[in-house]
Amino acid sequence: MKAIVRTKYGSPDVLELKEVEKPTPKDDEVLIKVHAASLNAYDWHMLTADMFPVRLMGGGFLKPKKKILGADVAGRIEAVGRNVTQFRPGDDVFGDITGSGGGSFAEYACSRENGLVSKPGHLSFEEAAAVPMAALTALQALRDKGRIQPGQKVLINGASGGVGTFAVQIAKSFGAEVTAVCSAGKMGMVRSIGADQVIDYTKDDFTKSGQQYDLILAANGYHPILDYRRALSPKGIYVVAGGSAAQMIQVSLLGPWISKTGRKKMRGMVAIISQQDLAFIIELLEAGKVKPIIDRRYPLSEVPEALRYLGEGHARGKIVITI
Repeated sequence: MKAIVRTKYGSPDVLELKEVEKPTPKDDEVLIKVHAASLNAYDWHMLTADMFPVRLMGGGFLKPKKKILGADVAGRIEAVGRNVTQFRPGDDVFGDITGSGGGSFAEYACSRENGLVSKPGHLSFEEAAAVPMAALTALQALRDKGRIQPGQKVLINGASGGVGTFAVQIAKSFGAEVTAVCSAGKMGMVRSIGADQVIDYTKDDFTKSGQQYDLILAANGYHPILDYRRALSPKGIYVVAGGSAAQMIQVSLLGPWISKTGRKKMRGMVAIISQQDLAFIIELLEAGKVKPIIDRRYPLSEVPEALRYLGEGHARGKIVITI
């Protein structure tokens, strides 16, 4: 089969399209004929090892253990291991396969069944592939870490990216009043998916406006943690789900102290693969409350170009790989 392969950390230049052996599913895995995949910041970090924890979390200290990247997948099951009970050959599925080692930037990939759900008929493979990691991150950040409630004032920083576009829509589905932060060229798109107010970060700094929010989700951000704290209401919650390494380190080191010394809470988060949460997102998709926003589509051979575009930080929504 064809796959995008790398043998070392680095820029997208280390990626090559190669013929490799088709994987064989283990007893608790399924073999998926991949129809589409999508890119996440996770893939960029795993490619470049720009954050040191990547090497510590099983990526490999000197060189990557996993040669084929790709977390999100949508496709058709071709074979199942003998212990698989939820799926059978011919089923259309989508999900996040990081729990099985990833590898969706290829014509075939293996996954344990707990990372997959059945694809709704109204979603194309490309649309389905755009959902898993970004939508799970947005949902769990808002609901579980942010404890979102109807009527709250919620701000999404980095609202035009993959996680951000899902976060705007999911926050609206919970009945929140949503303020989105993005660049001027993306304001129209963000309004079209439900944002009540939109701030152009190149002109206005929401942390200095005097406005306070019940929940701030940094899907992508750059402000110091104390600036975010200033923009929170007295019992507000700040959740970081993406952004610079410096921002994540600040939350890890200072967040617990700030949370203990006052009523404002500062939290980091890592999305957890959950069939139950994917099923909840499917309900939102079928109700028309959420839709995947796809910026660009690339063929498998152009994954390096797609990752380079992702790394520039200008994507509107998701970048999809068609296979």
